[in-house]
Amino acid sequence: MKQLLVIRHAKSSWDVTALSDVDRQLNERGHNNAPMMAKRLLDKQITINAFVSSTAVRALTTAIYFAATYQYSKNSILQIDELYNATAETIFKVVTSLPNTIETAAVFAHNPGITDFANMLTTTQIDNMPTCGIFAVKAQCKDWADFRKAKKDFWFFDYPKNL
Repeated sequence: MKQLLVIRHAKSSWDVTALSDVDRQLNERGHNNAPMMAKRLLDKQITINAFVSSTAVRALTTAIYFAATYQYSKNSILQIDELYNATAETIFKVVTSLPNTIETAAVFAHNPGITDFANMLTTTQIDNMPTCGIFAVKAQCKDWADFRKAKKDFWFFDYPKNL
């Protein structure tokens, strides 16, 4: 069985209008929510074997918070350019190319693609993936290459305002 945590980046800042979209950083709320959500996963005793992130600053920073909570180094995060503003199809391509040694992967990406992707996984549907939201599934497959066609079960959906 493979487990996938689909995570939208934490809340980003629009304060510096001169920055390109890919370079936008987290705002204060994002810097608070990312470690809080990572700790929620840790408290659920969910083991994560791989952190896979868009190269956009806001997504990568979110992934760094999660990796640090799990005592992984920043250098262990797999950075994938294609996850920046990826479509659901691109996210599928990234997930199905993961090494089979990984049992549980956390993938950090952006809307609208991440919401579309989450809604393609199971019958559980969400209107919008909130910032730092986590949509988790368990797939009945041994190889990530089989993930798309595998039976997937909704595991949980969590987000910062879900108290």
